[in-house]
Amino acid sequence: MQANAVELATELTIAWLENPNTRTSVDDVPAFLRSMHDAVSKLGDAPADVSPQAKSPEYTPVVSVRKSLADKNYIISLIDGKPYKTLRRHLTTHGMTPEDYRTRYNLKSDYPMVAESYSESRRAMAKSIGLGRKSTAKVEAPAPAKAKRASKAVPQRATPEE
Repeated sequence: MQANAVELATELTIAWLENPNTRTSVDDVPAFLRSMHDAVSKLGDAPADVSPQAKSPEYTPVVSVRKSLADKNYIISLIDGKPYKTLRRHLTTHGMTPEDYRTRYNLKSDYPMVAESYSESRRAMAKSIGLGRKSTAKVEAPAPAKAKRASKAVPQRATPEE
């Protein structure tokens, strides 16, 4: 690792000196090289146990998962403990997707995002308007109606009598 730090510091110093905007004296180059070497060495000494999983904070739900699904009329949010018929809009205000929410609180993939009674009422409404049905008879589209033009009566010229 030490040889790599020296090589990296040397390459960084060369790149710095090749920059046409760098104005420095010959006396400043060794000091800059030492500071580059120290910086690169510190990067190499960083702890190896820095992983994104170790940095992520632990989220504790406001209510238990069982209590969040206790009532059929609403789902209680694990974020703020408030009841909602559907969690999707609530989650977007917190910058989350349903998958993020399930991952954050270690929920199963089939954890509902819509309250049971609300889902039933939406299903009933969809059935009443005929969504999801396949038509058995082929329905022909009506022909487009032609616009009627008003005919203007053009006066005929009177022909001179002979």
